[in-house]
Parts: sequence; structure tokens; C-alpha cells
Amino acid sequence: MKQLVLVCVVAFAFIGAAKANLDAEDTPTVNIDLGASKEGSRTDDEAVQREEEAIKLDGLNVAQLKELRDQAEKFTFKTEVNRMMKLIINSLYRNKEIFLRELISNASDALDKIRLLSLTDKSVLDTMAEMNIRIKADKDTGMLHITDTGVGMTKQDLVNNLGTIAKSGTAEFLGKMQNAESTQELNDMIGQFGVGFYSAFLVADKVIVTSKHNDDKQYIWESDSSSYSIADDPRGDSLRRGTTVSLQLKPEAKDFLDHETIKNLVRKYSQFINFPIYLWTSHTETVEEPADDEASEKSTPEPVEDEEDAAIEEEKEETKPKTKTITKTVWDWEKLNDNKPIWTRKPSEVADKEYDEFYKALTKDDKDPLSRIHFIAEGEVTFKALLYVPKVQPSESFNRYGTKTDNIKLYVRRVFITDEFNDMMPSFLNFIRGVVDSDDLPLNVSRETLQQHKLIKIIKKKLVRKVLDMLKKIPAAEYEQFWKEFSTNIKLGIIEDPANRTRLAKLLMFLSSHSNKMTSLADYVSRMKPKQDKIFYMAGATREEVHKSPFVERLLRKGYEVLFLTEAVDEYAISAIPEFEGKKFQNVAKEGFSLTEAEGGKERLEQIQKSFEPLTKWLADDALKDQIAKATVSERLSDSPCALVASMFGWTGNMERLAVSNAHQKSDDPQRSYYLNQKKTLEINPRHPLIKELLKRVSDDTTDPNAKDMALMLFRTATLRSGYMLQDTTDFAQSIEAMMRKTLGISLDEQVEEEEDIPEDGIPEEEADSSDKDDVEHEEL
Repeated sequence: MKQLVLVCVVAFAFIGAAKANLDAEDTPTVNIDLGASKEGSRTDDEAVQREEEAIKLDGLNVAQLKELRDQAEKFTFKTEVNRMMKLIINSLYRNKEIFLRELISNASDALDKIRLLSLTDKSVLDTMAEMNIRIKADKDTGMLHITDTGVGMTKQDLVNNLGTIAKSGTAEFLGKMQNAESTQELNDMIGQFGVGFYSAFLVADKVIVTSKHNDDKQYIWESDSSSYSIADDPRGDSLRRGTTVSLQLKPEAKDFLDHETIKNLVRKYSQFINFPIYLWTSHTETVEEPADDEASEKSTPEPVEDEEDAAIEEEKEETKPKTKTITKTVWDWEKLNDNKPIWTRKPSEVADKEYDEFYKALTKDDKDPLSRIHFIAEGEVTFKALLYVPKVQPSESFNRYGTKTDNIKLYVRRVFITDEFNDMMPSFLNFIRGVVDSDDLPLNVSRETLQQHKLIKIIKKKLVRKVLDMLKKIPAAEYEQFWKEFSTNIKLGIIEDPANRTRLAKLLMFLSSHSNKMTSLADYVSRMKPKQDKIFYMAGATREEVHKSPFVERLLRKGYEVLFLTEAVDEYAISAIPEFEGKKFQNVAKEGFSLTEAEGGKERLEQIQKSFEPLTKWLADDALKDQIAKATVSERLSDSPCALVASMFGWTGNMERLAVSNAHQKSDDPQRSYYLNQKKTLEINPRHPLIKELLKRVSDDTTDPNAKDMALMLFRTATLRSGYMLQDTTDFAQSIEAMMRKTLGISLDEQVEEEEDIPEDGIPEEEADSSDKDDVEHEEL
């Protein structure tokens, strides 16, 4: 019983913290002068009194304590409730700082309730017209107080809502208000599970709730998480209406009494609450004040010679009153939630400057956004979203690719829930910044993670489509900037998101043979030849390399446009697109390429193939049977004698280069080995003189050794021309050397001149003999 009395003494000393402030509808700014002199005691007393009024510092006398002790009803949580309490305290919440978010959310609910009731009965606000939330931290006693002027709780409400786990007062209230006219306002209430209040025990040893409802007296609820008590408040209706939650913080939780910590938490989780949130805090100011009267009296004035001089002196003193500089500590209620949730307003009501300022406040980016979209989605799930595209790709975007991002912040009825997502926005759109606010999302009891629910998938689907529509509408001049920063993201989206490939394909841009500028697929299709049915493309390391590739020679000569894919991800991305606007894609470095059907000449091609059949058969079955899969007459070559072409599902030279350079891929990877060792098709140019001469030699003698050497050299040069790597570079180098010897008339048998032997002393034998002779001659002399 003594412990209860002590607790009550401490509790009631601070629970009553808002009385005088709530009594007075217009609370003045409170200034406490710490630098005043002894003579200013009257001013100090007034300042102290005003501070007590502001924080409602009401004490309890002995009689009141006795009355409280006698009237208190004690309750014990049921066994299953006790287990649930331990679960909430120890397991439910990973992050203890969310206790403040939960208590503020509950206060917001209480304010919403009284506001809704006032729509039909204005008299409910007669007891207290103000609607706000006030926080006061007392470091001396380790107490934290959160006060709201909401609907308050009756004694039965305290038993039902605070004495029973998962008994949601808000849910019950919503049930009673089903016939209310404003459904949207009802949906603004938070608290589906009724356990957020108990997060207070994460940081508090004791929780004391003082509450006053219009229909009942003021009561005090107190608990240490194992049991609770309820008593009439002997101070009477000091709150007039509302609730104060007072926390006796644990020693390890005293950091939550720091004003800056409270400010940061409120701004993180609750800055968009509908009602103003105030913190009782202080700051120092340096001001000029009149000097003390006694000091003026004690100072001895200088003697004055005559009355005229005295009059002048008095006039000077009157015009220049004496002042002094002092330091004052100013205590006042500081508003913490100045930012307005502009996404809740209609887009037509928000100015461009407001959008830009909100973006900078949200992202801490010093640049204006490149683009934005603000919309309200309705249907199976209703939510509001405001999304931005930054001008510059965040530096760590691809290092964090596929991990949880904090770029999209989820709010439920303007209360921050989380920004750690894998499911709200796909990885390839991880650069999108903004907020999503939903009234319909089902939360788990801790509100820290979202349940795996179909509504999340619906929101994600709508967000992605809205973002893609936004990107499509970016003006051409600004789109170049976007593509420079985020092109890789869009290409990764082509690979990862089959459902949106058609939309993403419209955003793609590539270099092409048409001009030095980037072109879209739609522009390419608009320039296609009348009978052209495929979009031609070629991948390589640089534009110059692709432009000089043998695969594009004939196409460029005949005026066909070819897309040049020079980024590492380009070939992967475009391979994932089956077609664009009815036109299929053709990699000109792979099989399947043909100009015959588009230009006619099928009979002529068949005639050429027949005339070169001896050479193609000899190459595949004899000269290069270990190097190639087959040989055929090419339709794509113009100047080069031959080229190596990958199969329809094989690796091009560019893909092979990327695979070999992949630091994460093992050299003995079976898939890698399969593609690297896969034989290619050798296509020959029937109009090239080397090929004609080779056909002539093979027709005359299939065993001609020079023909075989020529065929091997053509294969190796074609390998390099086509972007592939030679398997045996040493043999190739020796072949080149032999060709140079023949060209210069040097015998293949002529050996390299041997190096002279140098003795251990480093002096050649001839020089040593000469030195010995000199020594002999010197002796004779």
C-alpha cells in the first residue's frame, strides 16, 4: 500500500500536467527569465506560475491520497492475457521507438472520435474546444506525458479497452458509427487490433492513464503490466475532457526524454497526423531590458553648475533610458508537425512549388525532381500516392539492387508504417521516391510489417503502371536526361517484368545507323522499308565496333537501319522482347537472317548456293570439320570474305565476351563451357575473290594443302571479325608468321640466329683474349 501511495504521489504530480493550459482556450507564450536580479522576484513568481499552468503541475494533499487509496479498485489480468502481454512486450515489436507512434495514433483516434461526434452535436466540444496532442518530458522524475483533448474514456471504457488485450475501442466505435454520413472520416481512424497502447510497456515500468469523458467522471488507470487499478481522480475534472498517458520510463529508456529524440520520432512517424502535436520545450534568447531601478538610485549623479545644465541632463536621461543585456530561457509549446500531407489534397489544388518543396523535404535532395505523378486509386483497394523521379541516379542504387529500399514510404491514414519494402515497388524502379497512403491495408498487430495480402499486389500493380505512364509522358528534352541516368533500370525491367514488357519496350532507346542520336523503337518502326518485317540489331562494345562488323555490311549498303546495342545489358533485354508493334527482332549475328524474301531473288540465291556447294561441303566435312557446325552461302556479307554466325539460341561474340568477363562466373561452369565450345556456322561471301579462288582450288583438287591452310586462316580471321575469341592463339600467331615469311621470300626452314654464350665473369671470349695480350705487352715494356 505504501508503494501505491508513493506511485500516486509521483503520478498525480505530473498526470495533471495540462490542466491550466486546457482551462484557458488561448494559451500565452511562456517566458521564464533566468537572468533576472533578486529585485525581479515578482516576475520570477509569475513565470513559475505560468509554467505550472502550462504543464498542469497539480499536487495532491494527504486527504486526496487517502481518498484515492480507499477508492482504488484493483484488477488482475487473466492468465491468457498475461501471456499475451509478455508476447507484446518481448516479441511483438522489434523497434521500441514505435511506442510513441502508437500512443500518438491512439490520441489521434480519440480526437477523430470527438470531431465526428461534434458534426451532429456541437455541444460535445463545450467542455474543451481545442483539439491537439501535447507531449511533456520531465527528466527529473523520468516521466513522459502524452495528453490529448479527444473523446476520453469512461470507467467502463478503461476496463474494456485497457484492461483487455485486443479489445479495440476504435473497432467498437466504428461499429456504433456505421450509419455516419462521412465514411471517409470514419476510415481515418487507426487501431484495428487495440494493442498499440501496450507498446508503452516496451519502455515503461508503469503506465498511468488519466481520462475524462463527457459522460463520466475523471478516472485514473494504473498498471505495471501484471495488474491494474482504477480510481476516481480526487482532483475532479482537471482535464475537462481527454486523456493523459504518463509513462514511468525504464532506466535504459531515459533517452526518450530527450527533446531532440522526441522531435525526430514525431517527425518520422507522425508528422502528417491531422491534429497539431506540441512539445513543451525551451530555448535561450539574448534580449535588451531596462536597467534595475535600485541601481539607478544608488549611482551618484555628477554635480551640475546651474539649473539650465541640470535641465539638459535630465532631458538626456529621459531620451536614453538605461538598458542591460540578459539571457532568457523561453519555455513554450513547439509545434512538431508543420509539414502538410499534400498527397491528401486534389492535384489541381497543389502548386508546382509545393510539390518541389515536399520532394526536397521527403528525400533530402537539393535538386528539383525530374517528374512526378499524384493520383488517387479507387476500386478493390483505395490509396493515395505521390511519386517522384529524381534527376540523378542515387549512387548506391545498383549496390543495393534487389534489397529492401527506403524510397517509398507507406502511411496508413497519414501514420508512417514502414519504408522497408521488397514488394511495394519492383527492383528496377528502386529509384522512384514518394509516399503511399492507404486506408484499406490490413496491418499485423505491430504495424511494423505488412501481411502478405492480395491488396499489396494490387497496389504494386497500380503503382508500376502509373509510374510507367508518367515516364512515357516525360517531354523529349527531359527524357534524354532520364535515359542517361536510368536506362539500365528500364532494360532490367524488360528482363524481370514480363507483365509490363510491352509498356517498358515503348521507353527503350538505342543508338542506330540512322543518326548519332538515340532512337526509340517506335521511331525505328516508322522508318522501316515497305517489305521489311523484322527489326535488325547488332550488339558490341562500341558504336564504331558494331558499325564495322561484317554482319551489318550488306544491310547498311542497302539502306536498312540497324540498332546498335552497346550496353552490357542491351542484348539480354532485347532478347526478352518477342516483338514490337507486330515486328519481330532479328539479331544479325545469328541464324535466321534473310533479305531474299524482302527483296526477291530467291531463285538466284538457290543458284549461287548450288554453284558453291562443293566448297561449303568441303569446308564442313573436310577442311574445318572440327571447327564449324556447317558452312553456307551468306546473305549478310558484302565486303568480308566470311563470318561466324551463332545458332538461333547460341551465344554471339558479344554475349561470349560478357560471359567470360563475368567475375562471378566460374570457369568450369557447365553452361559456360557448353556455349563457349558450341560450334558456329561459317557463312561465306560468294562475291569475294578469296572465296572464288578457294572454290576454284577445291574444285580442282580437294587435297590441295594451300587450300586447307587458306580455309583455316579464313576461319580464324572470321572468328576475330565476328567478335569471338580464338581458342588457340599461339597456332594462329605461327600461321601469320609463316604467311609473312612467304610474302617476304624468307624460307620457312630458316632458323632464328642463336645468342652468343656469355661466361660467368660477363666478359666475352674475344674481349678476354684481347685483354690478356695487352697485359703481356705491358710486362715486356
